Amino acid sequence: MLVKWITCWASDRAAFDQGQQAWAELQGVPGFRGQAGGWGTGTAQIFGFWSDPDRYRAFMERDHDRIAATQSGTFDQVRARVFDHRLDIGGGFPADLTAVALVRLAHCQVRPGRQDHFVRTQIEVWNPGMTAVSGMCGGVVAQSGDTEFLVLSAWRTPANHQHYLDEHFGALRDRAALTTDLAGITGDVITLEPAWTVSGRPVPEI
Repeated sequence: MLVKWITCWASDRAAFDQGQQAWAELQGVPGFRGQAGGWGTGTAQIFGFWSDPDRYRAFMERDHDRIAATQSGTFDQVRARVFDHRLDIGGGFPADLTAVALVRLAHCQVRPGRQDHFVRTQIEVWNPGMTAVSGMCGGVVAQSGDTEFLVLSAWRTPANHQHYLDEHFGALRDRAALTTDLAGITGDVITLEPAWTVSGRPVPEI
């Protein structure tokens, strides 16, 4: 599975919001698994899921530019990245986002030689630690190249996420030896816009 991460610096938030709803056309596109997003710190953050590279490329070549034209002039800058799915957090990123209020995004640059340890601690420390917290609805870890990782976690309410930060994050960070793995990390907390959510057709994993 592919995870696409898009950041837009909107110049007209109302018009951008309206244009974003045009991506409802994604529903039913072969290989499309779902898309959601909302407003982060000064930017719109959108993340989409695709079953495989071939179907994603077919969409980009056939339909992407036509849909994207509906948002022309509503943003000053856009950045899009595509990552390979590496592992799920809990039951994976939830297909049904009706009970999800926010998504935490962490963009991690891992030191060379520390990739295996970083992934192992995701499995042995972060995954069980996060899924034990009330209100954590699942997530995904994805990778681009050798050292770049994207971690998305979905939360039922802002209070659930804040409780995790206040009561659990510090201990998990220390157990995971995070500072020894990471060369850099940036993040955002995204308040989901329900009108931006597009459900896809579930595709069995091979």
